[in-house]
Amino acid sequence: MVLLVLLNGFDYMYGALLGDMIGVPYEFDRGNKSKNFEMFNDEVAFSDDSVMTIATAEALMEAGENANEETAKEELIMHMIAWGKQYPYAGYGARFINWFNNPVPYFSYGNGSAMRVSSVGWMYDSLERTREVARWTSKVSHDHPEGIKGAESVASAIYMARNGNTKGEIREYIISEFGYDLSRTCDEIRPAYRHVESCQETVPEAITAFLEGKDFEDVIRTAVSLGGDCDTLTCIAGSIAEAFYGVPDSMIAECRKRLDPEMIEVLDKFVQSQFLHKAGWKSVVHLP
Repeated sequence: MVLLVLLNGFDYMYGALLGDMIGVPYEFDRGNKSKNFEMFNDEVAFSDDSVMTIATAEALMEAGENANEETAKEELIMHMIAWGKQYPYAGYGARFINWFNNPVPYFSYGNGSAMRVSSVGWMYDSLERTREVARWTSKVSHDHPEGIKGAESVASAIYMARNGNTKGEIREYIISEFGYDLSRTCDEIRPAYRHVESCQETVPEAITAFLEGKDFEDVIRTAVSLGGDCDTLTCIAGSIAEAFYGVPDSMIAECRKRLDPEMIEVLDKFVQSQFLHKAGWKSVVHLP
């Protein structure tokens, strides 16, 4: 009970999962590009974005915070395949489905590398280590420079947001380090934006939605209003927004209602591990 009380307010990865769930009903430009929509309805459910987010987190916990590249990649491949086979109809792309049977990188710049990376932004104690591990999580499948850049930039934004950097500082870092164009407003992006699954046409838009949002919910609504690959775009925007704003308890409850028990188990283990790490505790305490 004491540990549960201490963990109150630690909400790692809910932003990504909620963004995925809330974006699902509007994927493939099915929405009306408005911020006014019902946040939680019967169509709100997790997809491949959440499954791979959970898989990545579990893999990195198993690898350990000081793992080398070989160990981390071995764990990532093993857990991503296991979770992918457990949820074979979650909505993966055709090439990624083939990857489950032959886990060789396929030079992809798809936004799958950026949507699964949120745990990396929380786990490590330096921006350099965060970027390094983010690269590894991408390179097991998405080894195109744009795919790697997408994962690295999102993890960097999460790391900076949780460590108290301002939106202006995050924006300038992303521009200078990764070369993304963040000059357009969401109102300028929205009219012509369509469903696209590349990092280079998803990550900048997601970061812009985060930069414009006034709180966590507003970031989610802003991201959904852009349309396009809505679940992934909102997953990315939500992952950064959580690190900056936190997530309302009511939305966390809605998220947990829509997750399977084995996903909640990994999520709780991740929250616990991060609490213990930041508290400087080495012992493992099992959640009831």
